[in-house]
Amino acid sequence: MVVDLSELTTHLDTFLRVREIGDSPNALNGLQVANGGSVTRIAAAVDVCQATIERSAAAGADFLLVHHGLFWGGLEPLTGRHGRRVRAIVGHGIALYSAHLPLDVHPEIGNNAVLARALGVTDWEWFGEYHGQPIGIVGTLTASRSDVVRRLTDQLGIPPRVIATGPESVARVGVVTGGGGGLIAQAVDAGVDTFVSGEGSHHTFFDAEESGINVIYAGHYATETVGVKALAEHLYQHFGLPWDFIDHPTGL
Repeated sequence: MVVDLSELTTHLDTFLRVREIGDSPNALNGLQVANGGSVTRIAAAVDVCQATIERSAAAGADFLLVHHGLFWGGLEPLTGRHGRRVRAIVGHGIALYSAHLPLDVHPEIGNNAVLARALGVTDWEWFGEYHGQPIGIVGTLTASRSDVVRRLTDQLGIPPRVIATGPESVARVGVVTGGGGGLIAQAVDAGVDTFVSGEGSHHTFFDAEESGINVIYAGHYATETVGVKALAEHLYQHFGLPWDFIDHPTGL
């Protein structure tokens, strides 16, 4: 199967609404590096880094789909680490496509939607705001706190860090993957008793304790593996392009 790069990226731009979703300017959502113009195999990874580039090439991929792209540091000369990454991508003939908030907030294959479904959250709605964009999911889940922890462990493969300062019987859960700890106050305003995210700052322990909610941190990296996998599978179903997940966990 060979797919034209422009056809693939046009589909992604439309499906993810990359021109409509607000985000940090340095996210630079969409196609970040072009290749010769065709795609035969996709690699999906959370981050673009030297390791994921080289492993994508080893897997035979000519399209690398990531959540965190090349330009988080803003304007950088093509020297040192940044230059090595760019030279490797170009040298291997890999096209690079990045989707940050457009992937987080997609209602079908987005990080938050996929993880919320895996937990069993129903009747969900959006809450919270980041760069002017509603980003989190809040909904109903009748379970014990320990059940939520077990489901997260089963889904992500690592035990989460639990701030057990809310009820053991869970009823209303909020989900913001990645570095969502700063949205605890907005989660409280949305009426959650349990907030699931990737990571948060030290002081968020007291935010949780004094608000009387559970906060479960399941890892920034781990909680953002689900979206790129779901998006790669969507592309397989739509275009027939095979894909590999390039797992390069940070432990954070």
